[in-house]
Amino acid sequence: MGKSWLLLIGIGLAVLLVVGFVLFVATRRSKHKPFLKNISNSNLAISLHDEQLKSGIILGAIEDGVMLIDSNRTIQLFNNGASNITGWPSNEAVGLDVKSVIKLVDSKDVDYDDSNNPFLQIFKTGQSIRDNNAFLVSRSNKRLSLSISVSPLLDENRQVTAAVAIFRDVSQERAEENQRAEFISTASHEMRTPVAAIEGYLALALNDKVSTVDSRAREYLDKAHTSTEHLGKLFQDLLTSAKAEDGRLSSHPVVIDMGEFLEQLTDDLRFAAKNKGLAVEFNIGASSTIDASKSIGGERVVKPLYYVHADADRMREVITNLFDNAVKYTDEGKISVGLTGDNEVVQFRITDTGPGMPGEYIPHLFQKFYRVDSSATRTIGGTGLGLFICRKIVELYQGRIWVESELGKGSTFFINLPRLETKQAMQLQSTEANSSVLEPITSLTST
Repeated sequence: MGKSWLLLIGIGLAVLLVVGFVLFVATRRSKHKPFLKNISNSNLAISLHDEQLKSGIILGAIEDGVMLIDSNRTIQLFNNGASNITGWPSNEAVGLDVKSVIKLVDSKDVDYDDSNNPFLQIFKTGQSIRDNNAFLVSRSNKRLSLSISVSPLLDENRQVTAAVAIFRDVSQERAEENQRAEFISTASHEMRTPVAAIEGYLALALNDKVSTVDSRAREYLDKAHTSTEHLGKLFQDLLTSAKAEDGRLSSHPVVIDMGEFLEQLTDDLRFAAKNKGLAVEFNIGASSTIDASKSIGGERVVKPLYYVHADADRMREVITNLFDNAVKYTDEGKISVGLTGDNEVVQFRITDTGPGMPGEYIPHLFQKFYRVDSSATRTIGGTGLGLFICRKIVELYQGRIWVESELGKGSTFFINLPRLETKQAMQLQSTEANSSVLEPITSLTST
């Protein structure tokens, strides 16, 4: 939190320094009467000089890099923090093109191009840009993890005239995060094996054909089996979340017709809802509705093809998680699974008639280990990782997930994924089919 405030203070000071400099130049060049009538020109110059001196001292003491870039992408200000991080002395960096000083690469050491370089994109978008995934190749070819924030300076016509960039070396923090993730991943993987063995032995003990236990012992074994399943789910979620954070989550995207995929999956999931007395329906398009219990083998409506490019197993994991949550938190009513879209986006949603949630919880809902803290939900089990994993999976396919909810009126979870045109989907399917044929041949020739 302290470093975040320091970053914000750095941005503010940089902006003040730039504004002071512009004001100083404008005042000296102006042919009109000074706007500060009670201050003489000499006093104003001294005052502005003092303010610049103070700002310079403060900027020089900040560890974060502070940089001012003009409309020609040339560095005009480069503080001591920027020099320490990049290895470029300020007197050498000022006046150079920003790309020649700040060389950014991604996690695979691929150079940033103009389309994803935040120091250049700021002049096209005119919006503040943050990048927490960039790596800097310093002057001595050292590779550093950076956290970057770039803010535009706009003129009266809302045109970007310059940009203030704040960047920070977060290599140590990233290394610590990777160590924690590696520990969680290793521990979760190692502990899954004994937990699975315990679960297996408990299942044998509860099998009437294998062992004989009295009713009281069976009750204890049932509780132990439930707790073991919960523990196994926790370890699996910890492992999946660790992989999602460091980019190790496996993904094999294929072309999916979301209409057929969702309809079949809804039918597979409906039994959990039916056992709780909840109705289930599947909606596709703007108005058509198919009862999930009658959708298989019954008459189907003509529906559009909503193609996406994603891993079917991962999407099944997301939808199953959302559906199970809807069932878990809904005591009566129904669960609705819907699908719609336009030329750019495929949108599917899961709506319940549960208790809903207060608005203040919604911004935190997809954070790791976050649980809605209310009397209605405390007794319901869960790892607090499910929605975090869902968000990571959806973002893996350039999608977006969010929720709309109102206390006492249920909740609706939405997912948007980029839509494939039919022609593009057919081409991808043809490529995937050819790859699956060539794969065994390649493996045989390699052996």
